[in-house]
Amino acid sequence: MLDVHFIRENLEAVKANCRNRGVKADPERVVHLDDERKRLVQEAQVKQQRANEIAKSTGKEKDPAKKQELIAEGRRLREEVAGLETKVKAVEADLKASLLTVPNMTHPDAPVSTDPTANKVITTWGEPRRFDFPAKDHVALAEALDLVDFEAGASVTGQKFYFLKNEAALLELALVQYAMQALIRAGYTPVITPDLARVEVLEGIGFIPRDPNPETRQVYTIADTDLCLIATAEITLGGMHRDKVLDEKQLPQKYAGLSHCFRTEAGAPGRDTRGLYRVHQFTKVEMFAFCLPEQSEAIHRELLAIEEDIFRGLGLPYHVIDTCTGDLGGPAYRKYDLEAWMPGRGQGGEYGEVTSTSNCTDFQSRRLGIRYKSAGQKGTRFVHTLNGTAVACTRAILALLENYQQADGSVVIPEALRPWVGKERIGRR
Repeated sequence: MLDVHFIRENLEAVKANCRNRGVKADPERVVHLDDERKRLVQEAQVKQQRANEIAKSTGKEKDPAKKQELIAEGRRLREEVAGLETKVKAVEADLKASLLTVPNMTHPDAPVSTDPTANKVITTWGEPRRFDFPAKDHVALAEALDLVDFEAGASVTGQKFYFLKNEAALLELALVQYAMQALIRAGYTPVITPDLARVEVLEGIGFIPRDPNPETRQVYTIADTDLCLIATAEITLGGMHRDKVLDEKQLPQKYAGLSHCFRTEAGAPGRDTRGLYRVHQFTKVEMFAFCLPEQSEAIHRELLAIEEDIFRGLGLPYHVIDTCTGDLGGPAYRKYDLEAWMPGRGQGGEYGEVTSTSNCTDFQSRRLGIRYKSAGQKGTRFVHTLNGTAVACTRAILALLENYQQADGSVVIPEALRPWVGKERIGRR
């Protein structure tokens, strides 16, 4: 959430940023509501002050008639103050609702466009594999090798759910261990987070859990509670220090969070949603950092470097894109996506997103009330928060199956995962 004072002082820049992101927000309404809130508060204070003065003079008044007049005036003022306080609460609610629609500001180097084709490739690693046999997509491979049961998932839970079986189950566990060990070596604290969070925590991170539109709704809500299933461990990790004041010496704090992720939107039918690419539930290892404002740019580069190291270690070709303004999402100041080569996409293979990392500056911490204090300085400041996917297991499994398939129908397991899978190959030798 942007600061109201910042919006007021930078109104034209904030409006331009909304246009660049394709966001329907009204920063001018934010300023108007803040003005109205201030006016009502001031009016209530003046009336309350007068009511206090009357209360003091009533006890001293000897004339019964004047005393009754003062009592009546005091009662009227208190009623007016109560009415103004009710109006203040209503305006504050409208102000908060308007503020929640205003996105974060954008890094000046991010591509400006609402068209995803403007995303800029900044790094490419590895050469896409060219097959000398008819390559299969991951769905065909999974069916042939008895790795995923989509039919049972649909029967038990619904479409876009699935059962991982045999080596696919071991691959997920291996990917979790592989990513966790890499992050521990990098100084991240391993955490297994809850799979549920309160509505206000999701709102603090930037989700809209109460979205009444089923077409745009992102998360599952739990009936008769204030809880939601989380869409990412970014939610629970970000909420860990909610309403806390951290010491500057404690920063940065870096976490590696393991959770299940639940998404209501699994996409329209098509190649992008076939099989494991876009599903309602998956397992993910998420990176999250709380840091000083001056540390966030460097930590953002660190998160991206870790993501690249993980996929290089798996031997999967990829490229990194600098995400354009229209694809950033509300909280991100800047976002990089890592897209791995997926031979089964399109006619001859395409890159598909497997990780992303975002610098959210103080956008989330302002909503969640996460501050820090510095020795010798008065007051507190908001921390910066960053997040990044270490590995989303379903998409990683998809890329591994398609890239490591062999002519005899088997799939070679990358050396980095063999200690946990316990074998070198899935299927025929």
